[in-house]
Amino acid sequence: MTENKYVKEEQIVYANLLDIGMKIGLAVLIITFVIYLLGLLPNQIPINELPNLWKLNVHDFLEKTGFPTGWGWFKSINKGDYLNYIPIAFLGGLTILCYIRVLPIFIKKKDTAYTILTLLEILILVLAAAGIFKIGH
Repeated sequence: MTENKYVKEEQIVYANLLDIGMKIGLAVLIITFVIYLLGLLPNQIPINELPNLWKLNVHDFLEKTGFPTGWGWFKSINKGDYLNYIPIAFLGGLTILCYIRVLPIFIKKKDTAYTILTLLEILILVLAAAGIFKIGH
C-alpha cells in the first residue's frame, strides 16, 4: 500500500471494507426483497393484509401479528417477510467488521489510545447488537 500523507492506512482499509460490504449487503437485500415480492417463500403476513396493519402502533402491531422482537426474527428466516432481515443485520454489523479489520493496524503501529478505543467500540457495538443495552421496555 502506498503511503499518502493525507489519508492513513486504517482509513483506506476501513473504507474499502465498508464499500465492499455495502455492495454485498445491497445486492443481498435486493435479492431477498425480490424473493419476498415473488412469494417464493411463504410469508408470516400476506402482503394484501399489510395496509391494515400499518396504521397500528408498535404494541398493537406486535400483538396482532405475533412478530418477535429482538433477535427472535432469526427463527423465522424461512419466511419471505423475514428473509430480508439477514442483509439488514449484516449491514448493521458491518461497522463492527470494519473496526475488527483496522484493529491489527493500530496494534502494529503500537497506537495504544486507538487500540483501546477500537476495542471498546467493538465491545459496545457487540453488546448493543446482542440486546444487552436496551432503551425503553
